[in-house]
Amino acid sequence: MKNKNKKFAFGILSGILALALAGCGATATAPAASDSAAPAASDSAAAATADTATPATAAAATFTGDGYDDTVDYAALAGTTITVAASPVPHADILKAAADILAKADITLKVKEFSDYVQPNNVVESGEVDANYFQHGPYLDDFNAQNGTHIVSVAAIHYEPLGLYPGKTKTLDALADGAKIAVPNDTTNEARALQLLAAQGLITLKADAGLTATKNDIAENPKNLNIVEMEAAQLPRTLQDVDLAVINGNYATEAGFSSADDALAAESAESDAAQTYANIIAVKAGNEQTDKTKALVAAVKSQVVKDYITATYHGAVVAIY
Repeated sequence: MKNKNKKFAFGILSGILALALAGCGATATAPAASDSAAPAASDSAAAATADTATPATAAAATFTGDGYDDTVDYAALAGTTITVAASPVPHADILKAAADILAKADITLKVKEFSDYVQPNNVVESGEVDANYFQHGPYLDDFNAQNGTHIVSVAAIHYEPLGLYPGKTKTLDALADGAKIAVPNDTTNEARALQLLAAQGLITLKADAGLTATKNDIAENPKNLNIVEMEAAQLPRTLQDVDLAVINGNYATEAGFSSADDALAAESAESDAAQTYANIIAVKAGNEQTDKTKALVAAVKSQVVKDYITATYHGAVVAIY
């Protein structure tokens, strides 16, 4: 009887010890998974699971219609990964919205997020990634000139419109003579702001002013408006002190404003500024017509992604395709 009791007790102790060891093993391995992302950039492999085609199915299927390019050999791309460098918001989020389209063809979209505006171009130039999505054309042109890189645009995706927001004056019709209007003080955005005011008939700019316009390019100012230049980031906080303010899309969003819902006027998709400063997908020269590039562009320029942009950003980010 004593031997039986000893065996029973030993069995219980063995079970408890096994459970304890299993628990320790789970606890010990968890941090390793969470530490796998590099501090400078996070990798997010955005691929569908439940609706993703298997490699065999993807190879046999024909992918046409919204989000696909008829000239792409999707069977040859099955099982591959397209890697894109991007700013976190809105670029990375927009890319992730396109992931399911590619996943149905058994293509993984991997997004590497960067917080700076230099590395995303460097990793395209080096071939570390297939493409990037964070910049507009003029910035890319200047970057290539300054750094000797060979990166080209393959698609314009979205722009972030400037909006004319009410401060002490709530409507354009109520704008008094000598009213104060705040605009960004950097060259690019001040020109865009002045073009927006001109589009509302508030001022007239010299014919050749274009997207380098300053206050000195105002040809007519019938209401004697006082154009106040200030740091773009400060504009939302100055609304209570001015009649109107032209605010950048990102700063408006951070302040809880929407150009679609709150602005008295906003840049249109057809404006020179929207076309010039549209955010682009870019690749290294020579890769413009690869199947990876064409598949990526088709997915991002889909109606699915366009609807996502409209529903998510409420006018602060506008699809331009």
